[in-house]
Amino acid sequence: MVFAERGEIISGGNFHGEYPAKALDYLSIGVHELASMSERRIERLVNPAYSELPAFLVENGGLHSGFMIAHCTAAALVSENKVLCHPASVDSLTTSGGQEDHVSMGGWAARKALRVVEHVEQVIAIELLCACQAIEFLRPLKSTAPLEEVYKLVRTVVKPWDKDRYMSPDIEAAVKLIQEEKVWDAVKNMVDLYNREQLYETYVFSPTSSMVNTSSPPQKRRRPSVIRKERKNSIDMKDKKMDVCLPPNGQDP
Repeated sequence: MVFAERGEIISGGNFHGEYPAKALDYLSIGVHELASMSERRIERLVNPAYSELPAFLVENGGLHSGFMIAHCTAAALVSENKVLCHPASVDSLTTSGGQEDHVSMGGWAARKALRVVEHVEQVIAIELLCACQAIEFLRPLKSTAPLEEVYKLVRTVVKPWDKDRYMSPDIEAAVKLIQEEKVWDAVKNMVDLYNREQLYETYVFSPTSSMVNTSSPPQKRRRPSVIRKERKNSIDMKDKKMDVCLPPNGQDP
């Protein structure tokens, strides 16, 4: 804490950046998975063996490469993220004449986390373009209302891919839609309506699952001493019933 008016500096002991460094390392790993899954979906879109669509989502595949290079770009970004996701907080180098003997490396953890996020945005933007291009080959069929809204939004900034062209402006335009949350804004009302209409669970229950009866009030947890006392009283009551049933002197009837 710096008190400029008094010309005094007081250390609050909050100098170690290991805690945010670890959180940023976890953030990089978690966010990277979004791009990793997105790239696999791109593969299923551009590969005719999976999608049953024209190879690389373009007509005249021998003349035009379509989204082949875009997929290579997504794969390269995902591979680079795998290196960037190595935790920075596990490293340390002594500096400042041995005074800083355990360094958090939090600065590098923050910088590479930002880079991972940027790569994820770019990969998802490429998938968004691939998905919209795939829809072109399935017309006049219609997708769901939310996805059709996303398609219309993308087509306001990127036209369909009919022949090869410089793709970087298209990817940057799609990234901007994601960063400005315009994709979410296009579907938010429909998603909220869907969630409100779902009064019951829609997934199939596992045969090994158990249902909890929520209609009855929750039972208070009893102390072990109370349970032992209740058991003792129950045993005493059974003994009394047996005494009543036996004839005098314990003889059999």
